[in-house]
Amino acid sequence: MRVGFLHSLIRKDEKLLITELRKRDDMELVFLDDRKLVLEFGHAPEVDIVLERSINHSRAMHALRLFEGAGTQCVNTYEVARRCGDKILAAASLQECGVPQPDVRVAFTPESALLAIEELGYPAVLKPAVGSWGRLLSKINDRDAAETVLEHKSILGSYHHSIFFVQQYVEKNGRDIRAFVVGDECVAAIYRSSEHWITNTARGGRATNCPVTPPLAEMALRAADAVGGGVLAVDLFETAEGLLVNEVNYTMEFRNSVDVTGVNIPERVVSYVASA
Repeated sequence: MRVGFLHSLIRKDEKLLITELRKRDDMELVFLDDRKLVLEFGHAPEVDIVLERSINHSRAMHALRLFEGAGTQCVNTYEVARRCGDKILAAASLQECGVPQPDVRVAFTPESALLAIEELGYPAVLKPAVGSWGRLLSKINDRDAAETVLEHKSILGSYHHSIFFVQQYVEKNGRDIRAFVVGDECVAAIYRSSEHWITNTARGGRATNCPVTPPLAEMALRAADAVGGGVLAVDLFETAEGLLVNEVNYTMEFRNSVDVTGVNIPERVVSYVASA
């Protein structure tokens, strides 16, 4: 099997995957650097499957669409990338499948966004529809903060910041959960803990092992199925009413999770690719 490895930079996550790919006698690794690709409609690299690891959402999504259009299987698929890469599309998919999540509002102007924030109540969380690593999140504590942030976004922001994704603030008591789904199994999970309200490990959150209980596995798999399934990281909040799904990530990062969980996540991913 020739495996196309679609990538930008080679980070620790990618190095771990490359190590596992090279261990297998039944796989030949073909590097596809998205900074150097020139794609033609109806044509794809001579590979059997593409494993997507691009950092840039737009590059990943468009490359996957063209690869699949030329008949090449991809992990994850274009449709999964399209949904997960846009928080509005992901939240809509979760809602349509009845997956519990924080209350959400979407608005298209600063004026309607202010109404949306006040409808949800303070504090509320304002997120860019497209973004990752906990960047450009705003916890809006009162109307003054709302007016200021919305004005800055409307004047200084790009097109993506003219779409306002407003989410109910969930008090998570210093931690949330990231669960790793590979195919039809939740293979591992971590707690991400921080004194800051943003607990992403990219922002300094500390990773510790989280037991994969049946309720956690069920909720993670429901969220993964809602967006199309594959190799996904599902972020969840613990609440008195049960688990809520915050986000689903399609180019999942796991470098801080292998040691603390004791699960060889990159090996699970490679095995999934081999069986796809």
